[in-house]
Amino acid sequence: MEFTETPLKGACVVRLRKIEDDRGYFARAWCRDEFLQHGLNAQMAQLNVGFSHRRGTLRGMHYQIGPNAEAKFVRCTRGAIYDVIIDLRDRSPTIGQWYGIELTPENGLMLYAPEGFAHGYQTLVDDTEMYYMTTRPYAPAAARGVRYDDPTFGVIWPVPVSLISVADRQWPDFNVKRFVC
Repeated sequence: MEFTETPLKGACVVRLRKIEDDRGYFARAWCRDEFLQHGLNAQMAQLNVGFSHRRGTLRGMHYQIGPNAEAKFVRCTRGAIYDVIIDLRDRSPTIGQWYGIELTPENGLMLYAPEGFAHGYQTLVDDTEMYYMTTRPYAPAAARGVRYDDPTFGVIWPVPVSLISVADRQWPDFNVKRFVC
């Protein structure tokens, strides 16, 4: 795996290092020791899979607070997603800034977001599947979110939103004075 830091400190793009031959390829998509060597949280506790039928489906922007704050490691296994993270760490020099990247099985890119980041994604084609590992199990009482279109962040989504849950549409505007991550 090849690790490249994003403009948001602690967040990394990870590229599969494919070993190819006439059968196809083999690549390591997760390695605890390599994560630790790069100073990343390697205590993965849960693996989640998401599937969306329609292009333009948006899920996010989610995070967990307090002792349940989680790092996420995201990969697209079918189709294509535009994966977005927003730095919500209160003492971060990049608080409120976002980073987005297209993840596909073909490009072999994955995204790691440390604790204190909101995460969401938009499908770029029909019938898209992704998975992500988290360092903490899902804790409903700690679940929070910010709106995908909150002007505070100015995230630019690549295609019109075709489908989004009511809950994700109704997250409150971000207000750093009342924010706790």
